[in-house]
Amino acid sequence: MVSAAAQAGVVAACVVLFVPMGLAGWHLSRNKVLFFSGALFVSFAVGVHLSPYLPSVPHILATSFFLPGSGAASAAAVSSGSSCVPFLHRVSWSDASSAAAAAKGLGGGTARTWSWPPSLASACGFARLSRDDASLLLNGSWVMVAGDSQARLLVLALLRLLLDPAAAAAAESELFRRHSDYRAAVPAQGISVDFVWAPFESNLTRLLREDLRLAPRVPDVLVLGSGLWHMLHVTDATSYGDALASVAGAAKSLRSPLPVPPPHMFWLGLPHLVNHMLNTDAKRAHMNGTMLRAYDLEVDQRGLVRGDGGPFLLLDVGKLTQGCGQQCTADGMHYDGEVYDAVLHIVLNALVIESQQRI
Repeated sequence: MVSAAAQAGVVAACVVLFVPMGLAGWHLSRNKVLFFSGALFVSFAVGVHLSPYLPSVPHILATSFFLPGSGAASAAAVSSGSSCVPFLHRVSWSDASSAAAAAKGLGGGTARTWSWPPSLASACGFARLSRDDASLLLNGSWVMVAGDSQARLLVLALLRLLLDPAAAAAAESELFRRHSDYRAAVPAQGISVDFVWAPFESNLTRLLREDLRLAPRVPDVLVLGSGLWHMLHVTDATSYGDALASVAGAAKSLRSPLPVPPPHMFWLGLPHLVNHMLNTDAKRAHMNGTMLRAYDLEVDQRGLVRGDGGPFLLLDVGKLTQGCGQQCTADGMHYDGEVYDAVLHIVLNALVIESQQRI
């Protein structure tokens, strides 16, 4: 129900709009340019008059009129600061040309590549960063990624961006040692990269509450993610949600007492699972679409991600893997490097936005 103040504002706005135009209408109608100029001026006056009563109108206009593929004028409504963050995952997928696939090391003819729509990239400044740009952005930073094999693949994407191909290839063999942690450095830029093997949510809670709280320094960028092991070995969405709530509480407690800016925190969502491609009977039995939806719902409702009041920006791996399609996975769970490259660049562009907001 509209409040009395809003009703009074609408009445007053109508008076402001129609009375002057009614009195001057005959004179203005003789000159159409003057008429529409006057109408535009009065419309702006009405907008100013109504804005205290309807503060959500600018937000509604900014979000409702932005459509994929629309011009830069309409996309400019979301071009500033945090208003661009919800559009970070709005990427388009296409088949890569053979030359582009070879240049990126994507393999065969079914390779896929991604990009932001040009209008969105222009409006929000989204860009795929070069090695030099990424190194400059992360200069002097400590990046920690903790979780399961999905998190490990994200670290590989980061190393491939920061290091030359020979160094990245050498790092890959060390990174993929089974169920182990990994540490790398880019000395010229003072960048440290840590991968922590933490397949269960309890591992992540312990990392936040114990290891990082006792450390002399916390990471500048912290990416956490889990759920696949819980889905396979526990197969209970409610207990997964309870564990996520503990992770959220530990992350909030890590942020609160810091005398320095808190870490930039990201949550690595679950990938789309292609059930018939999973490579064991146990996976096919427990890791199905119904269970995946239940687990995703717990992520949305347990105070973990920002939309639910949590500290983490969600990296929607599910949306990205669905966009890439079944041709991007060999086992129904782990996807081609281009998917994790997209995840990485979403992180980097979010860091650009958040860094601007902290200045």
